[in-house]
Amino acid sequence: MLHSVTLPVIDGLAVFEFGLLSEVFGLDRSVYSDVPAFDFRVCGLEAGRPVTTQVGAQVIPAHGLEAMEHADVIAVPALAVRSEEEYPVELLDALRRAADRGAILLSACSGAFLLGAAGLLDGRPCTTHWRYAEELQRRYPSARIDPDVLFVDDGNLITSAGTAAGIDASLHLVRRELGSGIANVIARNMVVPPQRDGGQRQYISRPVPEAECDALVDVLAHMNARLAEPHSVASLAQRAHMSTRTFARRFVAETGVTPMQWLTAQRVLQAQLALETTDASIEDIAATCGFGSATLFRHHFTREVGVAPSAYRRSFTRGVREVALVS
Repeated sequence: MLHSVTLPVIDGLAVFEFGLLSEVFGLDRSVYSDVPAFDFRVCGLEAGRPVTTQVGAQVIPAHGLEAMEHADVIAVPALAVRSEEEYPVELLDALRRAADRGAILLSACSGAFLLGAAGLLDGRPCTTHWRYAEELQRRYPSARIDPDVLFVDDGNLITSAGTAAGIDASLHLVRRELGSGIANVIARNMVVPPQRDGGQRQYISRPVPEAECDALVDVLAHMNARLAEPHSVASLAQRAHMSTRTFARRFVAETGVTPMQWLTAQRVLQAQLALETTDASIEDIAATCGFGSATLFRHHFTREVGVAPSAYRRSFTRGVREVALVS
């Protein structure tokens, strides 16, 4: 469920993360698309009480903390990291109440420290900006912090890494709850790539990289343009004018995955789009995405995404095709 989003702000607010959350959830796009307008509210300790930011400006919230009581999503922007006792008790209590009633908690960057102070990271997988990861782990030793990911989705808790990763996490949440069509419309109007997501609990290690090596740039483009064709490490190495061993080593060094892992992930992404926006059969999608057989397709898709292709299609096709037409 994603109808209402409340964004709590306190002194030390980071304006970029505040802006990106407001951009994703606060703009009414229903005037030019089928994207529903969210009930978006900015709240503070008191309505109308100015909040300082890290750049010398102020934000004046229109609502008090009561706006958090019924929101579907509480989106916590980045804040100046402070000692645990310096976070307002009334805000920590409001966050705990939101978690207890099942609201989705979304944090951007150092906003994770506020969730940690409320006791909401204990035993949970999460992330924050790599620069703060060690400190977050020191403060909350039971939290399972991964400093190498863009974001972590653990159901009703979504935490993102630094700065622009908050966009990835926010679009992922939109896609998870409302489908890819709506997320794509928002992303396109923000002029950012739509987030590539997986199942209910998703870790995204890195965005698709831009390789520094020109030969690998060519190979990545070649593979991506010909996903349906068979590829081998040997044939790709030949295209890169490298030995097989050197190519495999360079590929992992620059992308973090093996050539076949990268290729499988791209094929799964193409299959996701086909499942969401077409009526093509599982067999046809398997063939056009390069899996060879429906059985192999189901295996790789379920392993990557966490659900079978048919279940994914049921979850994400409702309303997607109509929205995709305006994107």
